[in-house]
Amino acid sequence: MGKQRILSGVQPTGNLHLGNYLGAIRNWVENQHQYENYFCVVDLHAITVPHNPATLAADSYTIAALYLACGIDLDCSNIFIQSHISAHSELTWLLNCITPINWLQGMIQFKEKALKQGENVGTGLLDYPVLMAADILLYDADRVPVGEDQKQHIELTRDLVVRMNDQFGDPENPVLKMPEPLIRTDGARIMSLTDGTKKMSKSDPSEMSRINLLDPPDVITKKIKKCKTDPVRGLEFDNPDRPECNNLLTLYMLLSGKDKATVASECADLGWGQFKPLLAETAVEALTPIQTKYKEVMDDKGYLESVLRRGREKAESIAQATLDRVKDAMGFSKPL
Repeated sequence: MGKQRILSGVQPTGNLHLGNYLGAIRNWVENQHQYENYFCVVDLHAITVPHNPATLAADSYTIAALYLACGIDLDCSNIFIQSHISAHSELTWLLNCITPINWLQGMIQFKEKALKQGENVGTGLLDYPVLMAADILLYDADRVPVGEDQKQHIELTRDLVVRMNDQFGDPENPVLKMPEPLIRTDGARIMSLTDGTKKMSKSDPSEMSRINLLDPPDVITKKIKKCKTDPVRGLEFDNPDRPECNNLLTLYMLLSGKDKATVASECADLGWGQFKPLLAETAVEALTPIQTKYKEVMDDKGYLESVLRRGREKAESIAQATLDRVKDAMGFSKPL
């Protein structure tokens, strides 16, 4: 038996932040040698909301470089850009045709984002989970690293596997492989620096709400100095009345590599004036190696292009085989 296959990706909308890193990418890096990995830059997902066409391509390369800077190992992983493989769009259409529309209308993320966009909600936003399902299923992924907020999308993916296999396959010859979610418990949901009840997000209009992986030390220090806290002295985990306290302690725990009990004991009697400089110093120390490696990768454009070319070639061969299998099962004619 070979290694199980992993598929995951991040949108190229702005810079990656600590929520992306601690909730997803660090998990990829820690576990990557157990699996055969395919990590994509999901630029097709990025256009499901208004985007800047002038920066989309550059942002895609930035995210790919950050994957490498964070520690993705090419000996066991492949990095590619989603839109470079047309099978993603084609399988999405095929899956659309067996997806009941009420499944999509009931998605929590669609409802939340549609409220923000008002009357100009694009069909792509509604269809986002089907595209995500296509991403996963094209690569016969065994496991999909996701945050808690993406569990509903994985459930829809699994429902589509059942639907496709029931309609066009048989128990002995399933058309699509059933994936399993791989959810990190610690740090799976990093919250905003300005509101401890909301997830840290690239779409938040306030830069002060997040620490970006490429923020310089003085900016990191400023954001932590000004982040929202409470008037209580002494810091503690898991108090529902102190969401910011729990979030900042979690950040310190994850960035320092200390366990929860150690951090709880260390910080129990600290005031915010003592803790914030400690957190800022720890964050800067944790991000400096990533920033140094990122600069090295971006300074060698030929290397980055070769990584993406190799990743596309490997991913495309698998994706095309899956797409052909689905089209055969659905009864399409072959090109002459």
